Formats: sequence, structure tokens, C-alpha cells
Amino acid sequence: MTATDGIGIVSLAHVLGEPQDVVETAGTYVDDPERVIRWGYRTYHRAGADQTPTRLAADAARRALDKSGLAPADVDYLVVADSGVPEYLNWDMSASVARELGLGTTPSLLVSQGCGSAVTAFQQIAGLIAVRDDIHNVLLVAVNKVSEAHINRMRNNTCLGSDGGAAAVVRRGHGRLRWLATEQISDPRYVDFFRIEYGGSSVPVAPDGTGNLAVDQLGLVHRYFRREPEQLAQFVKDVNHRLATVVEEACRRAGVATSQVRRLIYLNDNQHSMADVARATGIPLERTNAELSVGLSHVGCADQLICLSIYDERQDELGEGDVVALAGLSGGMQWFCTLVRV
Repeated sequence: MTATDGIGIVSLAHVLGEPQDVVETAGTYVDDPERVIRWGYRTYHRAGADQTPTRLAADAARRALDKSGLAPADVDYLVVADSGVPEYLNWDMSASVARELGLGTTPSLLVSQGCGSAVTAFQQIAGLIAVRDDIHNVLLVAVNKVSEAHINRMRNNTCLGSDGGAAAVVRRGHGRLRWLATEQISDPRYVDFFRIEYGGSSVPVAPDGTGNLAVDQLGLVHRYFRREPEQLAQFVKDVNHRLATVVEEACRRAGVATSQVRRLIYLNDNQHSMADVARATGIPLERTNAELSVGLSHVGCADQLICLSIYDERQDELGEGDVVALAGLSGGMQWFCTLVRV
């Protein structure tokens, strides 16, 4: 899908939980802290008990609205992307954020497709604006708060989980940070990777003596390939190959060369993975978000918007006409890329 009427980002903002030192705290989460320290993260962010995902999302949204000069009444549509465990079951977080912001009867949409939720939402927003001539300003909010009752932030995968939110005011016809294209690749064979085992309708209560924190998520991945070790090796290769492919396909869809991508903002992965991503895509490591990842850690679906917000605040970081790729992967498995032009 390509833009017809066109959308661009008017303003960006983000909020983070309190910074925590990885070296000082890793031992409270895992019994092999050196493994986590070798990932290269310096800091992660942990939100307090009163900083619910709704409040993190609303705080980021207020900052973005203030920067844009808009009031809540100027928002025509709200899109909320959440990659964490929901605050409640059978409950709509987008409506909760709308209530927190005082949006009244403004329509809202909840997107919960893991770490790809916010980046892929741009094509939904573009489609919405294409078919609704009464929608001009869309507020996109992304949030992630690690539920430590369900997930060990240092043992869920090879990223270190972090808490925070980001928001973008997206406007019809705005010429800066203009959306160019979004592309996705799915491989449903791996839909069960990294799922939270207990608490859903299939297994609402964990068996006695166990629980979600006792589940070795990476071990589940290895067990999936236990009879086909060569398939595990191929899967590891495919992860970065498909990322490179999805970036290339987004560029093809937008009519730009991959060499024109000035900045690749990937999820805030560990430094080893960031180097692998740079090699796979051919984009130099210094033109990725590797240096931001060290201090932010993985804020779920908010990663790309947080990094874009930081780069946009820095002088001379992004030049007029630069193409920026917002890319990553999520459980499912989903690879995704959205391109914007500064």
C-alpha cells in the first residue's frame, strides 16, 4: 500500500520508567548475570506500580499533543499499540487511554500485534485517512510495560525488557516525516514462540508448582527444533535474511533504493544482534539505533517511535529528504518495515 492523500508525523514524544543499571541489578533477575551483561545493554527502564500502561501511554500522548499545538478535541482518531500483558482481560486499552486523555466520543483502535503493532499501524492510519475525508489528525500511541508477574524481563528472549511509551501526531497531507510504505512478512509456523503459557482461555490456571516465570521461553524454541537441528540453524539465518527482505520490499513499494535508507531504526536488540542486522541489511552499524539501544533496552512496540523521537530532537541527526526505515520482528513470527521520509 502506498500513500495517496499522504500522511506525515507532526510531532513525537516519549516517556520512560526509572533508569536501572544492568550490571547492578541483573543478579536479581537471573542466576547467570554475566550472560545478560554480555548483551551490551547499559540501562533499562522500570516503571513504578502506579505507572500503568494506560498512564504511560497517556503521558506520552499529552507530550506529543503539546508539541503539536493540538488539544484533545482536535484528535479525530486514536490508535493505541500495546505489546505488553493487558491490564485486564475482556477490556479495551484504547478506550482507557481515550478516557485518560478526555477524548470523549473520539473513535479509537487497539492494535496488539506484539512488537510490530506501532510500526505496522501506519498503513492502517493511511488507509483510514484515504477512506474518511473527515479525519485529519490521528494520535498514535505505543506502550510497553513488562508484567513481572508473567515475564522475567531478562529471560524472556535475547532482549532486555524495558518500560515506556511513545506517541506521534499523524496528520493528513503533512510533508515532514512522511509515510512512504509499510511491508510485512509472516511465518505462522512459529506462532507459539514466546507466548505466555498460562492465564489465557486455553490454560487459565497454571498447574500446581509451576507458573509463567518458570517457563524457559528460549528453551521452548530449541525444543521445537529438537528433531531437526539443521532447521534451527536455518531459522536463525532466516531471522535476519527476512528482515533484510522486508526492508528491501518496503523500499521497492515506495520506489526508493535500499541505498537511500539513511537510518535503520530496528527494535532495541542486544549489541550482537544489532551487528548481525547491520551486516544482513548492508546498512552500517553507526546508521542503526545500536547506540540508543544500549541505554534504552527493548521497550516493545514503542522502540522505533522512541528512537525516532530522540533522533528528531537532536540537531543535524536527520536531514531533509532522508529516508528512515522503522523495522523489526515480533513473535508470531512477523517481520515488518515502515519507511518515512524526513
